[in-house]
Amino acid sequence: MTTTIQPEIRMGKRARAKEANRRAILDAARLVFARIGYEATNIRDIIRETNLASGTFYNYFKSKEEVFEAIANDSVKRFRPLLQKVREEAKDLESYLYAAYSAYFTFLAEENDEAIELGTPHMSLIGVRVDTPEMQTVSDEIAADLEIVMDKIGLGHLDINYITAAAIGMAREMGDHMLKRRPVDPNEATSFAAKLMLAGIEELAKSNR
Repeated sequence: MTTTIQPEIRMGKRARAKEANRRAILDAARLVFARIGYEATNIRDIIRETNLASGTFYNYFKSKEEVFEAIANDSVKRFRPLLQKVREEAKDLESYLYAAYSAYFTFLAEENDEAIELGTPHMSLIGVRVDTPEMQTVSDEIAADLEIVMDKIGLGHLDINYITAAAIGMAREMGDHMLKRRPVDPNEATSFAAKLMLAGIEELAKSNR
């Protein structure tokens, strides 16, 4: 007796296979970017790190730039729930900054754990330098969070956009340096960043009274 596979089952298997192929490409790209750096990487380097044919790569991505952007968006999507948790639990500006920086630096260290163990000279970071809708959404969410907590302490008159840019910019730059240190210490990075931001906001508030 011949068993007929239902169309929805075939579609489910196909979707899982496509997702597995896409994930294999992204995982391979992260390792290659970490090993030799983004600029030195070409598509052949990424394909060689997988078991896929070169034609399969182009079914998913047109260039290494698209792969890099996909890695960035994938990381940001997984980071956003952590930021949501920070938002729900923070009681004031200080607790928000400490929790947000801790979430970011810890996530960054975990994202690059394999690259760190391999001792690779370059890192494939969440703090990427491309402008994507996902990243803009996170920036907007942080700006809204900061506006709320600063309003509560009477600092709503300060420029939230500048403060947000400073907070995010410092996180990205410090994240780069944190990953180059041994041991990688998210707690140290968190303490330094949060204290610096709090001190800066305090001085800014004094000068704007």
